[in-house]
Amino acid sequence: MAINLIKGQKIDLRKKDGKKLTSFCVGANWGVIEKSGFFGAKKVSVDLDLSVGLFDEHKELVDIVYFNNLDARGIKHSGDDLVGDENGDDGLDNEVIEVNLDHLSSNVEQVVFVLNSYKGQDFATIPFASIRLYEGEMDKVTDIVATYNIAKDEKFADHVSMILGKLYKENGSWKFSAIGEAVKDKDFEETFNTVQNNFL
Repeated sequence: MAINLIKGQKIDLRKKDGKKLTSFCVGANWGVIEKSGFFGAKKVSVDLDLSVGLFDEHKELVDIVYFNNLDARGIKHSGDDLVGDENGDDGLDNEVIEVNLDHLSSNVEQVVFVLNSYKGQDFATIPFASIRLYEGEMDKVTDIVATYNIAKDEKFADHVSMILGKLYKENGSWKFSAIGEAVKDKDFEETFNTVQNNFL
């Protein structure tokens, strides 16, 4: 049974059998905006960008994986989705980041996931958006560990950037913390600066 995360919730990364979860995916799913007009409803594509920043023990940024840099040690990005789901939620993720904790650079202590609206479309106008952490591969879900709904919340209105959550080491084990904080930044570079200053 997947955990429905709430802001601030922390979870241990474990499989159903209790063993440590070291290889998994984090996926983001969202839909297009429908605007009503004189000639009927019009669908407007939504370009959200899922990115991940890798930080060391000194809270310094080691690397960023995003639509123009798809790989780092232990991290792989599925590629840029410029549209979103056009016919309702298809149950698939639009962008996925694959994580293998055992293959991360040894100096990486925190892994932070952020979501940015590339065209500056307000999160409150997007009909549905969610992230999920699951076992499997980019195109195949084996078992959903946790989900987090990030749409239609008043606190996301007038924002185009969001800090989703982070992986962090504690006593030698990795845990996940759902942050769910909308920030006033305009792109992922600004967002990771905010992460560095306030969320590590």
